[in-house]
Amino acid sequence: MLPLLALPTTSSDERSDGWLAAFHRGDRGVLDQCYREHFATVEGAVATVLDGVDRENAIHDFFTRLISDEKMRWSFQGGTLAGWLWVGARRSAIDVARSRRRERETLSDMKAESTDDAGSTLPDELEARRVVAAFRAGPLPAKWAAVFEVRFLRQLSQREAAAELGLHRTTLAYQELRIRRLLRRFVLSRERP
Repeated sequence: MLPLLALPTTSSDERSDGWLAAFHRGDRGVLDQCYREHFATVEGAVATVLDGVDRENAIHDFFTRLISDEKMRWSFQGGTLAGWLWVGARRSAIDVARSRRRERETLSDMKAESTDDAGSTLPDELEARRVVAAFRAGPLPAKWAAVFEVRFLRQLSQREAAAELGLHRTTLAYQELRIRRLLRRFVLSRERP
């Protein structure tokens, strides 16, 4: 882990106006260079907050947003690119950590609410099957059904799931992240009166 005060820098961080304009417009070569030179910076920032699959997903998500979100790129106005990336990636990781904490709290609350007055649990398995069936029939896109099956229902590791589905692991991680967001919204919408 890199401490926050020791932000990594490279000699190429002092950029020209032409480089900055290319960065803002999303020039493929400039963004490729940014990824190659600063992957370790982003990874180090995210690692201060997350680990495991969440860390990998957060790194992937941060670079995906950097590539696709022009407004995000425009927020960098010069200076030390490594420092800007470090702060942005760490903030993104903190958002992911907060989201995971809320998910755990929501699941915990759901479990606590599923008990009746006598303290016995309701048929959780049947309710879970109904929720899964409704999610599959509703908001889950058909193109992500296989990922949902292997990661959420069969609970294969990302490596095993990617191999079984013939996907790149980063593609699988991206789809898993999108499914997780859809599922969370779906479950929360079912709880509202």
